Amino acid sequence: MRCLIFFALLLSLIAFVESFTKHSSQVAKPSFMTTSTSSTALDASTTKVEKPPIEVISKPDKKFLDSKGVFSWGTWGCAAGKFPWSYGENESCYLLAGKVTVTPTDGRPAVTFEKGDFVTFPAGLSCEWDVAEAVQKHFLFF
Repeated sequence: MRCLIFFALLLSLIAFVESFTKHSSQVAKPSFMTTSTSSTALDASTTKVEKPPIEVISKPDKKFLDSKGVFSWGTWGCAAGKFPWSYGENESCYLLAGKVTVTPTDGRPAVTFEKGDFVTFPAGLSCEWDVAEAVQKHFLFF
């Protein structure tokens, strides 16, 4: 008789557990317990941060240059040659003379600019300057 009572209790317990697991899948779970399969979920391994480009305005007009105050900025120059450079802050410059190709070290595209061009370099950029013709420029760090 004890065996039958034990067996009946065991069957009742099994039925209860099956019933609970069947219904628990329908119970709303807190968001921290669910697995997101949404395409909007961030994945650090595939999230790409866009780095700002070197901006070149070719031969801007005097009105543009005056609005920036370019002719009151400092001046700098160098002879032809190559050298590495890193920007701790943004820089805008206006080339009075010369021709340069700047190649970022992080894979951003190289940019060539020359006398009469207005260029802005983003903070954090590391690059190589390849000065084809001696440079003279107005510049402003900001």
